[in-house]
Amino acid sequence: MEKQIVSTQNIYHKTASLFPWMIMILMSSVTFVGILSELMPSGVLPLMMADLNINEIQTGNLVGYYAIASAIFAIPLISMTMQFNRKHLLLLLLSGFSVSNIIVGLVHDYNVIVFLRIIGGICAGVMWPMIAAYGMRLVDEKHHGKAIAVIMAGTTLGISIGMPIMTTIGNEYGWRAEFVGLGVVILAIAVISLFALPSIPGEKLTKSSSPFAVLRNPAVLVILLLTLLGVTAHYGAYVYITSLVDEIDLAGGIESALLFFGIGSMISVLLAIKLTDKYLRLLTITMFALLIISMITLLMFGRTIGVGHVAFFLWGLSFGPLVTLMQAAVSRQVENAKDVATSVQSSVFNLSIMIASSAAGLLLGVYSPMSLVYFAVVLSIPGIIISFFAKKTLSRSL
Repeated sequence: MEKQIVSTQNIYHKTASLFPWMIMILMSSVTFVGILSELMPSGVLPLMMADLNINEIQTGNLVGYYAIASAIFAIPLISMTMQFNRKHLLLLLLSGFSVSNIIVGLVHDYNVIVFLRIIGGICAGVMWPMIAAYGMRLVDEKHHGKAIAVIMAGTTLGISIGMPIMTTIGNEYGWRAEFVGLGVVILAIAVISLFALPSIPGEKLTKSSSPFAVLRNPAVLVILLLTLLGVTAHYGAYVYITSLVDEIDLAGGIESALLFFGIGSMISVLLAIKLTDKYLRLLTITMFALLIISMITLLMFGRTIGVGHVAFFLWGLSFGPLVTLMQAAVSRQVENAKDVATSVQSSVFNLSIMIASSAAGLLLGVYSPMSLVYFAVVLSIPGIIISFFAKKTLSRSL
């Protein structure tokens, strides 16, 4: 068995220069359903509130609890599973996603649903960093950024295509059908992955590759700060996107907002696939700048016919490459155990979602939904400044 694994690795190393598109696309489908699993409550807030007899903050917490579970468990579980076969681990995580979503769609107790969301969050906490590192081990070093961009494109497609589809399903057939349907799709992806993905052994965790060693790297700390600012800014508004849409009375409602947001996201992720390896710093600065422009447009002209849609499009342009840029940036700072480095970044990413969800919920409890726009802008300004001066870190190539 060990010889077979080594042989498989050698085959992929020899063909890495050709770039394994089909394998990367399959991995992208995993991140596609992963982001849907995390964010689906955002598109059906009113339906879940009415069915479960809970308030808006409790419903938003279904995203927040998921995120905090990912943040808390990512680093210890990635460290514990470093030596696990990558394929076997991914299949286990997909099973967890599938079962938790299907059961959420079948039960009626809010506390049970919270527990299941936490289980899903734990699976996500391990999946996000490991799948990026898994993909990078299948390509030449010069294609690492491209591999991350393709794999993480699933998150953008999930938001741009998946979310509108799932929201429509939720509105037409009920939010429960939405969750059960996603669970079945995830199960299908797991079956395909069983036969299609290469078997890659894990790595030995050492003192030099531990999470604590990674956190002593100043460049990594810069990336983590940028992650905190970027994710909190984006998700603070995105988790309650339905409230923003209702506030400006956008023509076409939430489906229209997600469509334009998604088109922008798809365009930017295609650019990220092509440009991340060469222009990481420029793309990071542009991401923060576009978020500021989109939020100001939404604030000042969002109620003007057509302009609100442009604002959501620009927001999508900013949002699309967020995951790709931050994971590519942190992976450049270490030579070995990229799973651990990306797990640290992923923990901060998910912790930031939790912070965003909680802070945005508090703002909504006191102010109008437009306060979330100010929230995003205030966080994006230091993001631009840090990105501009982090030339050495964001331009670093191993």
